[in-house]
Amino acid sequence: MTQATYLNNHLLIAMPSLQDPNFNQTVIYVCEHSSKGAIGIVINRPTDLSLDYIFGQMDIKVAYEPANHIPVMQGGPIQTERGFILHNPTKAYRSSLKTYPKEQEGLAVTTSQDILEELAMGKGPKEILVALGYAGWEAGQLEEEMIQNVWLSCTTAPDIIFNTPFDKRWEAAAALIGIHNMHLVSGDTGHA
Repeated sequence: MTQATYLNNHLLIAMPSLQDPNFNQTVIYVCEHSSKGAIGIVINRPTDLSLDYIFGQMDIKVAYEPANHIPVMQGGPIQTERGFILHNPTKAYRSSLKTYPKEQEGLAVTTSQDILEELAMGKGPKEILVALGYAGWEAGQLEEEMIQNVWLSCTTAPDIIFNTPFDKRWEAAAALIGIHNMHLVSGDTGHA
């Protein structure tokens, strides 16, 4: 797979046939994809937690009360105790990864406490997605799943990540590639 075909800064849309409970009807933002594997964050699986829980766990004092109510996503089944914040890269934080090539625009994912401290003060990025855990693929695994028709992909749409209701993100992402009813999509692949 050449660098041009890596899926950094793309959305993966689970096919209806994907029954794995971790990924059924999910949309995943691909943070990093290379010959070594891939990492992504599920963007449509909210937990029962809000950011106030994370603030409490990290002893961060909150001066901006609305920050307490920011929902926390189940980002994936790997390292579910680790937090990730997906945001527009308006500022560099201690541990931020830009998820796109230099010639493109995209998002950043931050894992350092400094972004949480800013959010608690009412500062920081205005559009964020907070997640615990991530999805990961070993070298060649995502490519194989794409060949097996497990996922559809499309370029990232920040509006879906930050503004679309959680329960509408799967269908909204599919609509970006012209699919208006995911339940009618077949999981069978054809070969000529």
